[in-house]
Amino acid sequence: MKYEILKKEGRAKRAHMETVHGTIETPVFMNVGTVAAIKGAVDTTDLNEIGTQVELSNTYHLHVRPGDQLIHDLGGLHAFMNWKKPILTDSGGFQVFSLAGIRKIKEEGVYFHSHIDGRPIFMGPEESMQIQSNLASTIAMAFDECPPALAERSYIQPSVDRTTRWLERCKKEMDRLNSLETTINKEQLLFGINQGGIIDDIRVAHAKTIADMDLDGYAVGGLAVGESHEEMYYILDEVVPHLPENKPTYLMGVGTPANILEGVERGIDFFDCVYPSRNGRHGHVYTHHGKLNLFNAKYERDMRPIEEGCMCPTCRNYSRAYVRHLLKAKEMLGMRMCVLHNLYFYNHLMEEIRDALDNGNFKEYKYNVLQSMAEGDR
Repeated sequence: MKYEILKKEGRAKRAHMETVHGTIETPVFMNVGTVAAIKGAVDTTDLNEIGTQVELSNTYHLHVRPGDQLIHDLGGLHAFMNWKKPILTDSGGFQVFSLAGIRKIKEEGVYFHSHIDGRPIFMGPEESMQIQSNLASTIAMAFDECPPALAERSYIQPSVDRTTRWLERCKKEMDRLNSLETTINKEQLLFGINQGGIIDDIRVAHAKTIADMDLDGYAVGGLAVGESHEEMYYILDEVVPHLPENKPTYLMGVGTPANILEGVERGIDFFDCVYPSRNGRHGHVYTHHGKLNLFNAKYERDMRPIEEGCMCPTCRNYSRAYVRHLLKAKEMLGMRMCVLHNLYFYNHLMEEIRDALDNGNFKEYKYNVLQSMAEGDR
């Protein structure tokens, strides 16, 4: 991996990252394809057309179905889903949070029951690395616990200490796996994850600890899971300065366009969130004048595209009225059109952010975008 900062504006970074599966221009939004597919009938040829740089898939879900060994035997995730650009795989650590009712955390790892058929599953740091090595993603995330953001110090501190011990095991196992002859991607990168809820001193101490481990990149996890936006921004202000500036930083699971702009200003390179696809499947679409609900009756006769000037496949060809009709008729095509538009919007927003950083006017750009979104649809 080669990571080079091209421009800076305050703490905001404009960087270029070279990987075994191609280059990544940051800041970047990763399009979420949890089970090796973007929900909303969007395929990898679509992702190329709408400017996607990185696809994100989930370790736990692909381990459960169809099985990481099967994907390995078929040539890895890139071959399986016909995607030649970088892929980041989440470690399964978020499922430690989201599947709290069917898991038990121990020092050795986490015992799950499959959410599909109830069969027992064990995943620890070594297992997570082995699964991600089978998937052969570009970037593997360390296995961690994502504790509830508002949990007490008495819960957070032991959880973070265990996450640190798990990270050491992940690093050791990743080094071993990358040395094996049977490993598909011997250049797989490992990102560590900062945790600590909204307790600033725990967060900072953990950031300093993992920064010393010389990983390929660093994520801030455990945010956007119950705390306020202001609390999230405060934690970023406290934590990011203690992560290595010469390594990529990733804010996990965030977020809205405003969250992304605030994150970039605080030094974040990578973002991901299900909002564009999830909202699109429900007829909610993003524009530079805020979010629209295409189910609203006022769009019934509106022959404008979702956003004037947008060059996504939907806006180039179809009207708000037609997309609304498809949604009301429960035609999958309407859902697909909205998801395509939203992902294009996010990808293009990141391109605009990179251009603003290149030109040295990010602060002005951020102010104008937030003002425009606050004005609402015209």
